[in-house]
Amino acid sequence: MNTIEIDDELYHFIAGQTQRIGESANDILRRILLNKQSVAQQPAASAVVAENSKSSQKVFDILSKQDLQAELSVVGRFLIILSALSRAHKQDFAQVLDIKGRNRVYFGRNEADLLEAGSSTNPKQIPNSEFWVITNSNTTRKKMMLTEAALKLGYSAEEAETIRDFL
Repeated sequence: MNTIEIDDELYHFIAGQTQRIGESANDILRRILLNKQSVAQQPAASAVVAENSKSSQKVFDILSKQDLQAELSVVGRFLIILSALSRAHKQDFAQVLDIKGRNRVYFGRNEADLLEAGSSTNPKQIPNSEFWVITNSNTTRKKMMLTEAALKLGYSAEEAETIRDFL
């Protein structure tokens, strides 16, 4: 196997072409490039990225089990899953701001919002989004936050459990 570096836009394009959970980038590229149509007939990457950013997209179209397995930390996987949710639901992701604990705010539009809401929150920006999340909660709480986020974004209870179990 050889390794290549690609920019974020191309990575998101490839990830957006995932047809099944666990499909590797190699499998996706092989399917796209070796398709019977010529590469010249394929739409431009930016057009496909724009098409894939519609709110009808599911996180399962973006999230790669391979990406999650490569990340050893729970916080890292948590941020990857939230990033995939925010990309799949750009228009609706702000609904996660309503998810709160009894005495805690879990999501915010900036770091200051989360720092004001409590001590030792360890806020981190959700990659490729304008939103922030606290990360010092335990794994069970992170799973609950993922479940609630998935339900708010329109996933069924079973799909929300699948998303939660990615953690």
